[in-house]
Amino acid sequence: MVKTYADLYLDARKALLPVEGVYAGNTARELVCAACGKTQEQLIADRDLYASEEICLRAENYVRRHLSGEPTAYILGQWDFMDMTLTVTPDVLIPRDDTMAVTELAIKKALFLPQNPRILDLCTGSGCIGLALARRVKDAKLTLSDLSPAALRVARKNVTDLHMSGRVSCVQVDVRKPALPFLGRFDMIVSNPPYVTTAEMESLDSSVRDYEPHMALHGGADGLDYYRAILCNFTRALRSGGCIALEFGMGQDKDVCDLLRDAGYQILELREDNSGITRAVLAQYGEEI
Repeated sequence: MVKTYADLYLDARKALLPVEGVYAGNTARELVCAACGKTQEQLIADRDLYASEEICLRAENYVRRHLSGEPTAYILGQWDFMDMTLTVTPDVLIPRDDTMAVTELAIKKALFLPQNPRILDLCTGSGCIGLALARRVKDAKLTLSDLSPAALRVARKNVTDLHMSGRVSCVQVDVRKPALPFLGRFDMIVSNPPYVTTAEMESLDSSVRDYEPHMALHGGADGLDYYRAILCNFTRALRSGGCIALEFGMGQDKDVCDLLRDAGYQILELREDNSGITRAVLAQYGEEI
């Protein structure tokens, strides 16, 4: 049964209201726009026109998926981060505001690196951090790396869609193994590695636990396995005086800083997220560049 776009929106809003409350209207518009390929302005302008049966079925499917707990980003297939619209799939984490802390910290430092700096983004996922760096630091050469071939496919698509293939490359890397010589040396390493503890994995919100990739979430018993691996295996990939910027979970700042100091790094700066939680650290290894 076909409906007008106005009825399609109103039905979606009604279905979402018990779950979304005051946000039901915004979510309904977002899902209906995605289903029909229209902007919100076009949806309003075409409110009295009839949508095809295919569009109606797609919109109803999107609403059902949302009500089942599937994250909106995976339903839409894209998400905005740092003024970029990125492709996201269940093979990668959804970029969150938390990650803006490490991204901004890395950008601030990268703007003052030597000309044409080389930057390595470990555990890149969608590529959100590395691509944000490439957009802001115009002469930087970025290498996006991940162990997951599926995640790298998403990152490569984002590189292509943002027309950054000339300065950004993607390679498969396992941070649990020594950095391979072909990678060369970098002026900066940045990473949002898995940091959820084994105990915390059980208590994650179902929208995260049931849909987002556990490989990108679980950081071992204490959540620090990947920090140890990165510092052990990739410090050698930093040039003398090179910097590392890391995101971490709530309350992990002291432990991560201790690991950095033990590995020979000097803590330069800690950064809070928008909620006032310390989320990122910038540290330097060796003599200043």
